Amino acid sequence: MIGVQVIKQRWRKSSHSNPNGDCVELTSTLDRIRDSKDPNGPTLKVDVPAFVRAVKNGRFDR
Repeated sequence: MIGVQVIKQRWRKSSHSNPNGDCVELTSTLDRIRDSKDPNGPTLKVDVPAFVRAVKNGRFDR
């Protein structure tokens, strides 16, 4: 049997989130993001500082 390590993360929601709660949340370690509407759903492992730089640089503009 393979052991599983569960680590409790602290999540932070943006103070600029919509009143209806649509927002993303970040872990305090800045290595995961998730949809605030689905806190038990999947998370995305990401280099959050690099992701924020890419957004600010227009990397995802259409």
